[in-house]
Amino acid sequence: MAGTTDLSNRIAIKGLKDGLVVSLGAESTWAEVTEALMARIDAQAAFFQGGRVAVSVGDRLVRSAKLAALRSALSERGITLWAVIGTNPDTVEAARLLGLETSLQQIDEYRELEPIDTEVIGSEGVLVRQTLRSGGTVRHGGHVVVIGDVNPGAEIVAGGDVVVWGRLRGTVHAGAYGDERAVVCALELAPMQLRIAGHIAVSPPNDNRRRPAPEVASVRNGQIVANPWKTR
Repeated sequence: MAGTTDLSNRIAIKGLKDGLVVSLGAESTWAEVTEALMARIDAQAAFFQGGRVAVSVGDRLVRSAKLAALRSALSERGITLWAVIGTNPDTVEAARLLGLETSLQQIDEYRELEPIDTEVIGSEGVLVRQTLRSGGTVRHGGHVVVIGDVNPGAEIVAGGDVVVWGRLRGTVHAGAYGDERAVVCALELAPMQLRIAGHIAVSPPNDNRRRPAPEVASVRNGQIVANPWKTR
């Protein structure tokens, strides 16, 4: 534990208008420095509780799996990871894949917006503004919205709904915690495998005569069905 205490001194925390920027030291491994961060948060739980954190990682290479694990660890402590700031292009891409902000300028511009006054009650989600290519994975406890295609070999797992503003041809699991009310929407719905809660469906062989059209998949009478996606 002595090593963790020493490492905690290399974690710099700066307060912004409605959040914190946590700078992680570059001299230690990712496992060591994130362990030290959690130790510091646990020691000052009241200070961090309910906070929003942007993590500065310098030129570290941090893959999406490690960033997702950090987000989960923070979430378990009641803290939201909203940005990853770094100079490594692969780290930046990994953060964007998870729907996180990647520059303080983006954050400041977002926070200068006037609060939205609305009577519509929404729920948590993540927005991905890119095509998910083979091997790409997005996992989120709420809803997932992708502006782009989801190619074969890509995967989306969401606790809520999945909306794809493009072609869905990968693997998708909505309502992953058992929510049978979840839906999957896409401009072209042709997934390799589609799951909603505990129900599984696969797309029929492509019919070249069939013109792609927006569809929404949902659970009806114990099975997954797809219907035209129309606004009401």
